Amino acid sequence: MKIQFYKYQGTGNDFVIIDNRDNRYDGLSQLQVAFMCNRRFGIGGDGLMMLNLNPDYDFEMIYFNADGNKSSMCGNGGRCLVKFAEHCGIARSLYRFLAVDGLHEATINDNGQVALKMNDVNEIRSYREHYLLNTGSPHLVCFSDQVDEEDVFKKGRAFRYNRDFEKNGININFVEVTGKSDHIKVRTYERGVENETFSCGTGVTASALVCAHNETGFNHVNVSTPGGKLNVEFDKKGDQFSNIWLIGPAEKSFEGSIEIE
Repeated sequence: MKIQFYKYQGTGNDFVIIDNRDNRYDGLSQLQVAFMCNRRFGIGGDGLMMLNLNPDYDFEMIYFNADGNKSSMCGNGGRCLVKFAEHCGIARSLYRFLAVDGLHEATINDNGQVALKMNDVNEIRSYREHYLLNTGSPHLVCFSDQVDEEDVFKKGRAFRYNRDFEKNGININFVEVTGKSDHIKVRTYERGVENETFSCGTGVTASALVCAHNETGFNHVNVSTPGGKLNVEFDKKGDQFSNIWLIGPAEKSFEGSIEIE
């Protein structure tokens, strides 16, 4: 089978995207998706997304991890899919699309930056000296004095496969507050990829919420990742977080076709 694909990246978090508005690729298997995401034998990507039609929304996002399994929400993936939708001729001042965790809204500004509205977060739990929360995907946030020196693969894998998280998996974020409280650096180990990625949108969001500098009201957190810079804006009231927006670049890398069995 020959598949036309598009490759997009948001701060180095890269994705294979397929236009599936005619449903021709509904039958792709886990092995086929994993092959396309393989960096040596396929196209290469941290995940694969399909742009599907949905009569109640501008489009529907179907997301697969690099291991070929369907997964929870991907923030950078959502931002890339919005940019892809625009390139496909779906032009909106405010996008409304369906993902696995429900409705999302998004905008594209004049500089091509994509702002994606994330779901509200109503709980941050303590886990040992770290923090657990769900921003569309489950995340563990661990603070670090020198995040650039962390062995993200080794430490992240140890958390991901410990007995508390092994069954369903978890994403692990190592976070350093750099100078001002509204500037942080984040490195993330992602389940499904089973390695560090250049950036993780839901992880950046989780890290920013944990690092909220205002107890109530508006927060704006600048985030540096290995793949680039993102911003997270949100309203905080106690342990309730609403009006959460993940903001940053999303760009097309290339397109092509691939033969798969």
